[in-house]
Amino acid sequence: MSRRALVTGGSGGIGAAICRRLAADGLRVVVHAHRNRDAADAIVAEIMAAGGTAEVVCFDVTDAAATGEAITALLQTGPVQVLVNNAGIHDDAVFPGMSALQWQRVIDTNLNGFFNVTQPLVMPMIRTRWGRIINLSSVAAITGNRGQVNYSAAKGALHAATKSLSLELASRGITVNAVAPGIIDTAMSEAAFPVATIAALVPMKRAGKPEEVADLVAFLASDQAAYISGQVISINGGMI
Repeated sequence: MSRRALVTGGSGGIGAAICRRLAADGLRVVVHAHRNRDAADAIVAEIMAAGGTAEVVCFDVTDAAATGEAITALLQTGPVQVLVNNAGIHDDAVFPGMSALQWQRVIDTNLNGFFNVTQPLVMPMIRTRWGRIINLSSVAAITGNRGQVNYSAAKGALHAATKSLSLELASRGITVNAVAPGIIDTAMSEAAFPVATIAALVPMKRAGKPEEVADLVAFLASDQAAYISGQVISINGGMI
């Protein structure tokens, strides 16, 4: 039976591209959404129409109890061997004007969400002796970014967690890596990065495509990437 992949935030731009690509590679994809169930349903329909296998799961990654219940239900039909932690938000403000709520919301989704989803999936994955955990990060965690102290802090912590978890799981046939995109052409980035800004920031003079991020994630999820673990891999058009 083909392996099963859970992609959190699977209804967003990068998440949707990852879901499509993993399904094209023959994985049974679980498309996670929180509020955007309709978008997740549309991606599942698209995957099924193309001959793939997919289903939707809805829960709030910041709600530990709800996440645990949803994952328990998922595990009743077998382990999840590929986990893509893609769910994330940003809520930008310069630090002197940042509210406690802005700090907490971003940390809660991007970092606590990683724990809530990943921790209950690890033991079932260990029992299969094969697994891939891929955490979506950001160039902001490597270089920093004005107005994103909360986001950079959460994603930077994710890098450290990636490295530590990779050490724990290395002997079990499970790799753990982070992918750090730069400016990617999604609805989220359109407003933030005008064309002239992209040309100034990115040596390749363009935003990346969600499909390009998905190609990297798909490689890390494959058998070919068995000896790559504990890495933070940038995909940013030469920005750093």
